Formats: sequence, structure tokens, C-alpha cells
Amino acid sequence: MKTIKELNESKVPVVILDRSLDKLNDVVLFPEKVKKAKATIDKIGLPKNAKNSR
Repeated sequence: MKTIKELNESKVPVVILDRSLDKLNDVVLFPEKVKKAKATIDKIGLPKNAKNSR
């Protein structure tokens, strides 16, 4: 385990996940934005991905 000093000097970011947010996994927080995004995808379509176009 690294010390706090070693972590502070490191260039690698430290990410701590808050497990209490797991209760929101199946909840749509912004339904109007999801609806707008789906409409845009239906109208314009998805961009071609370089990996998938080979």
C-alpha cells in the first residue's frame, strides 16, 4: 500500500467510487435529455466507428 505522500507525488489519478450511488443504476435522471438524444440518433444516425468500419 502506498503512503499519502507517494500518492500525492504520483501522476496517476486516484479515483474513489461512492457505492451508495449504485441505487441510481436503473434510474433515468434526465428523461428529457434521453428523449432528445434518441430523437437525434433516429434522425441523424450514429457516427461510424473506425474500429467497426474495417
